[in-house]
Amino acid sequence: MKDLSRVELRSISEYHSFYGLDKPMHPLVSVINYADFKQPSALHPHSLRYGIYSINLKKNFDGKVKYGQQYYDFDEGVMTFYAPSQVINIEDVGMKRPDGFTLIIHPDFLHGTNLMTKIHDYGFFSYAANEALLLSEREEQLVEGIFLNLQNEIGANTDVHTHDVVLSHIDLLLSYSNRFYNRQFITRKSANNTLVAKLEAVLHNYFTSGEVVKSGLPTVQYLAAQLNVSASYLGDMLRYHTGMNTQQHIQQVIIERAKELLTATNQSVAEIAYQIGFEHPQSFNKLFKSKTSLSPLQYRQTFN
Repeated sequence: MKDLSRVELRSISEYHSFYGLDKPMHPLVSVINYADFKQPSALHPHSLRYGIYSINLKKNFDGKVKYGQQYYDFDEGVMTFYAPSQVINIEDVGMKRPDGFTLIIHPDFLHGTNLMTKIHDYGFFSYAANEALLLSEREEQLVEGIFLNLQNEIGANTDVHTHDVVLSHIDLLLSYSNRFYNRQFITRKSANNTLVAKLEAVLHNYFTSGEVVKSGLPTVQYLAAQLNVSASYLGDMLRYHTGMNTQQHIQQVIIERAKELLTATNQSVAEIAYQIGFEHPQSFNKLFKSKTSLSPLQYRQTFN
C-alpha cells in the first residue's frame, strides 16, 4: 500500500490531483464540495503539508484529526483554517463522506493585495484542530452562501473583475469568521476563565518552584504546550478577555513577582533578576522601568 504519510500539496492542481478531482477552473483558487472528493486519497489516512491556504466548512465528518499528540472529532458546523507550511494528520477515516466545502488559495493569488497583509493578522490560521470555529445554524448558512458565491464566481468565465470579486468574497468570509470567533470567546467564557486560571497556576508554579532559574523565562510556546492549546489561540483568547497577549501576560507576572521580592526581601537587584529568570540585570532593569516608570531601586526606595 502506498505510504501517504508524507504528502505535500504545494499547488491547487496538486490538491485536485491528490483527491481525484477534476482539473481546477482557476490555477490559483478553488472551491470544492466535499461530495466531489474521490477515493482512495480522500478516505485514506494521510498527513498533509500545505503550500496553500485552506478554509474549510465541515459537517458530518466521519473520522479523526490528529494535531500534535491529541485527537479531535469533528461533528456538524465547524470551520478550520490552515496556512502554508502546516502539517495536518487525518486518521481513523470512516467511509461516510463529510458535507461542506473547502476553499484553497495559492499565496500568489493574494500577492500584492491588502488581503495578503490582513490574512497574517488572523490568528485562527494557526489554531489547533480542537480550537475549530463552531457555527450556529444562522452562521453556517451565511458562510455556506459565501462558499457558493465563490464557487459560482470562480466557475464563471474569467474577466477583468474576477480577481477583485473573488478577493472581496474571501475578505468577507474571513471577516465573518473573525466575528464568529469573537462570539465564541464570549459563549465559552466559563471555559476560557478556567483556562486563564490554569495559566496563572502554571506561571505561579514556574516562578516559585525554581524552574525559572533552571530554564529561564517561560516562553509563549511552553505555556501553550502546558495548557494543550495553540500559541495563537492562547494569545487571542487572552487578548480578548484581558486586553493583553501572552507575552504581555508573562511580563505582568514577572513585574508582580519582582515587586514582591523588592519589597519583602533584602536581595540585591542582580539577585532578584537572576531569581526571576534574567541572565543579565540590565535586561530586567529595562523591562521593569518600561512597565513601572521606575527603576527597581527607585521602586524599592518608595517603601523605605
